[in-house]
Amino acid sequence: MTSTTQNNYIGFEVLFNHASIGILVADSDNAILMANPFLLNQFGYTKEEITGAPIDSLLSCQDGEWVALRKDGSRFPVEVNQGDHETPRGVLTIIYVMDISDRKNSELTQQQLTQQKKEVAIKEGTLKKINSILNSVWSNAGAMIIVINKEGYIKWFNPAAERILGYKASEVIDIYTPMMLHDKEEVALRAEEFSRQLHQAVEPGMETLTIKAKLNLHNEYEWLYVRKDGTSLPVSLTVSAIREAGEITGYIGIAIDLTRIKQAESELRVALETERELNELKSRFVSLASHEFRTPLSAILSSVYLVSKYEAIEDAPKRGKHIQRIISSVNMLTDILNDFLSVGKIEEGKIQVRHSLFDAGKHIGTIISEMDGLKKSAQQIYYAHHGNPQAHLDPTLLKHIVMNLVSNAIKFSPEGAIISIRTQCSDSAFQLSVRDKGIGISEEDRHHLFERFFRSQHVANIQGTGLGLHIVAKYAELMNGSVSCNSTLDQGTEFLVSLPFPKN
Repeated sequence: MTSTTQNNYIGFEVLFNHASIGILVADSDNAILMANPFLLNQFGYTKEEITGAPIDSLLSCQDGEWVALRKDGSRFPVEVNQGDHETPRGVLTIIYVMDISDRKNSELTQQQLTQQKKEVAIKEGTLKKINSILNSVWSNAGAMIIVINKEGYIKWFNPAAERILGYKASEVIDIYTPMMLHDKEEVALRAEEFSRQLHQAVEPGMETLTIKAKLNLHNEYEWLYVRKDGTSLPVSLTVSAIREAGEITGYIGIAIDLTRIKQAESELRVALETERELNELKSRFVSLASHEFRTPLSAILSSVYLVSKYEAIEDAPKRGKHIQRIISSVNMLTDILNDFLSVGKIEEGKIQVRHSLFDAGKHIGTIISEMDGLKKSAQQIYYAHHGNPQAHLDPTLLKHIVMNLVSNAIKFSPEGAIISIRTQCSDSAFQLSVRDKGIGISEEDRHHLFERFFRSQHVANIQGTGLGLHIVAKYAELMNGSVSCNSTLDQGTEFLVSLPFPKN
C-alpha cells in the first residue's frame, strides 16, 4: 500500500467512524459489508446484526421517496446518495443516508419554508462534498476537516480548510493547535458558558473546544473562524473524539461555512421588518382616512338637512351659512384626497420637476393672499422677501410646500397669533422660513415629523392626515433641497426650507 493510499484509507476511516450521517458499504449483491457507528445508532442495529443483511431490509423507495426502516419497525424519511467504486474486492457501493424527517415536518410558514429550502440546499451541498470523497476520500472534501492528536496539535488539514482559511497544510501541521483559528474572546465566553453547564471549571483554550466531545456530549456550535488574512467567517463546528480501545487518541472537527445562511437570515429579517412596517402604514392609513373623512361628511350631511328646513326667503342668511359650510367641507375633502394622491404620485415616481424663472416674492405673496380665508380670528401673516427677486425652481412644487407649511402654521396657532414668513434668493439658492407662535413640537416627535401618516399625540383633536410635512420633504428632495425644523413646546415652530438652483 502506497503512502498516498494509506493516507486516503486513514482519512476515509476517520470520516466513516465520525461522520454525522449514515454510511453503508455493500457488495455487488447488495449485501451490507459495513455500516458506520452513526447509522448503527440511527437504525438500532449492532454491527453483527446488520452485516450481510440486504440493503432493501433497511431502505425502500416508494414513488421516488426513500424510506428507512429501523430495527423496532418504525420508519423515517431519508435522502440517499450512492456511488459504485472498483476495488481489489470487486465493485463496492457506498451509500450515504441522511434523515430528512425535519425537512418533511417543517412547513409552518412561507418564511420557514424558504429558510428550510436554503438549509436543505446547504445540506445537499454538503452531501455533494461528501460524495466527492468517493473519488478521493479525503483530499477533495468540501467541508473544513481538521484532525488533531490528543496533545491538540493539528495532524490533518484538508484542502477545503486550506482553500477557505488561507493556510497551507504544511504551515500548520505539527506546529499549531486549532486555537489559531479562533477568536480568544469568543473562546473565553464559551468556556464560561460550558463551566456553568458542566458544573466544573473549563479552561479557555483547547479544553473549551474538546471538553464536550471528551464527555461524549453533543458538541455542535457556531463559532467564528479567523482566516490567515485576518478576516472572519461564521461556521458550524462539530467536534468528535477519536477513540481506540476506549482511549482518546485525538479529535476530529468538521466545520461548515455559514456565511450564506447568515446572509439569508439577515435578508429575511429585513424582509419581515419591511412587511411589518407596511402593515403598520396600512393600519394607520385606514384609521386616518376613516377619521378625516368622517368629520367633513358629517358636516355636509347635517348642513344639507338644515338647508332643506330653511325654505322661506327670510331664511336666506341661514341657508347661506350652511351652504358655505358645505363648500368648506367639500374643499376639506378635496385637500385630503389631494394629499393622498400626491403621496401616491411621489411613491410611483410620477412627479416631474419643471424649473423656470419667476419672481419669488410675487409668487409667494399671491399664495399667501389665496390662503387669507383660512386664517383664524385676528391672526396676521407677515411676509418679507430679501435679495434677488428671481428664483429658478419649480413654481408648482414650491406652491405646495408653502401652502402646506402656512396652513399648518395657521392650524396650530391660536387666534390673534402672528405668523412670519421670510424668503431670500441668493445667486445659487432659495431659502424659506415659516415661523409661528403655536403649540410647538416635542423633540421626540421631531424625529418622526416627515414620516407618512405621522401625527403627534397632542394634536389628535386637530384635523389632519399626517401627510402634509411628508409631502413637503419629498417635494424639497425632488428639487435637491432640504427641510429642517426648530421648535419648542408651547412657544412655537419654525420650518426652514433650502432649495438650490440648478447649476445650468
